[in-house]
Amino acid sequence: MDFWPAMEERRWSVNYLRKVAGYRTVPIEIGSKYTDDAWSQSLTTINEFIDDYILKPNKAAGYLAQYQLFQQIPQLKNDIIIPDYCHLGTCDDINVNAWFGPLGTISPLHYDPDHNFLSQVVGSKYIRLYEEQVTSSLYPYEQELLFNTSQVDVEKPDLKRFPVFSSAPYVETILEPGSMLYLPPRMWHYIRSLSTSFSVSFWWK
Repeated sequence: MDFWPAMEERRWSVNYLRKVAGYRTVPIEIGSKYTDDAWSQSLTTINEFIDDYILKPNKAAGYLAQYQLFQQIPQLKNDIIIPDYCHLGTCDDINVNAWFGPLGTISPLHYDPDHNFLSQVVGSKYIRLYEEQVTSSLYPYEQELLFNTSQVDVEKPDLKRFPVFSSAPYVETILEPGSMLYLPPRMWHYIRSLSTSFSVSFWWK
């Protein structure tokens, strides 16, 4: 990723994002994670999002998550480069999403059906990974909408409700700027931002 314009001459900063995208309206998630009862969504401009959630603490975390911002902002799309590996799949469609938020945003433990390259442009993220074989120990939700999401709060598990969770093996890492992590289909992953963070995901079949 070191040769991406986003990592070099057009390095992504708050001021740069304001300049190229500040006036655009985007959907944001409000709440620490989408499994919380108080979680909601709202529309705001990039400038307002930066002012309200990035530059100052807010009781309710705001997260521009899993959004196809690069279709909306061609200049940002020119700052990134789709990995060649994505073209080895069975489909030409590559789903490119933005993940932009402050310290503490969380993606609960879940899996996705597609291949994924999670690419870190700004800030760092803690990531924990579980293999598909231990799915039964991760207590997925039973309802259809959240069948690919664990009920467990990974870093503060309720072991009375989920006693087998603690025995499930995992690996963990810190994703730093310029690093790209490959996530195979159905690989369970939990992600928490350790700072203001901007990631790009490339999903493909």
